[in-house]
Amino acid sequence: MDHGAERRLADAALGLRHVFVRGLTLEASIGVHGHERLTRQPVRIGVELAVEDDGARPMSRAPVGRDDLARVVDYERVAGLARAIVADGHVMLVETLAERIAEACLSDHRVRIVRVTVEKPEALPDADSVGVTIERRRA
Repeated sequence: MDHGAERRLADAALGLRHVFVRGLTLEASIGVHGHERLTRQPVRIGVELAVEDDGARPMSRAPVGRDDLARVVDYERVAGLARAIVADGHVMLVETLAERIAEACLSDHRVRIVRVTVEKPEALPDADSVGVTIERRRA
């Protein structure tokens, strides 16, 4: 990912922190071909979130936020959402899988932007991976 795109997800002036899960590799039932319905294959998932950051206040005006998991978007929960969606059954398109993960992440009102990448590292024998990246924003 380029650093310019990464900065848009973490921005103190906008009150955003960047929460991410990278390289989550799961066995999925995914694909349009018949053989892809018969056997699971690895998918690599990346989720990046721009999350409301209550700690992005000037230090002179407010202390650092409390050290409490309840005040942040938990990356373990984000990974769990992706795992549950993959386990839910066959999906034909990586785009559909990415959209479902994005929708689940946006169900947390603190998430303003979500970027999801889904890769199939074994789809083409002469490529490291194929896939899609989508970005969705809270309306």
